[in-house]
Amino acid sequence: MQVALVNPEIPPNTGNVARLCAATGCTLNLVRPLGFFLDDKRLKRAGLDYWELLTYYLFDSIEELEGAYQGAGIYYVTTKARQWYTDVVYRPGDVLVFGPETAGLPQDLLAAYPERCIRIPMLADERARSLNLSNSVAIVLYEALRQLGFRNLV
Repeated sequence: MQVALVNPEIPPNTGNVARLCAATGCTLNLVRPLGFFLDDKRLKRAGLDYWELLTYYLFDSIEELEGAYQGAGIYYVTTKARQWYTDVVYRPGDVLVFGPETAGLPQDLLAAYPERCIRIPMLADERARSLNLSNSVAIVLYEALRQLGFRNLV
């Protein structure tokens, strides 16, 4: 599985996602601009000593990311989707794309691919706007890994 963070802003969130990807054998894809430098001590601290286990790539745009994974299922995780993340049948190599913490994914991207937009169910209360980014990645990623039989995990 692939995880992509588009314009991540908060170093500890990205560090937590990096640790999650390293511990599950998933690739982390980061789409610039990043809200921090890759040598940020908060990023490194959140990822602990898992950085050596992590495979990650940097992209300059969502289009570049999509081009790198042609043929894979690409799913955009957003609070604006109708389809739940559990409604998808995931395949090895699929890409789970998450937007920046404060803004989410661009509206024009979501409008272009509504069938690929998924969400995590939440309370129907406008005060509950979203979940923490690293928590959201963990929820969706582990459902995909569960569907795939937790391959290569013990």
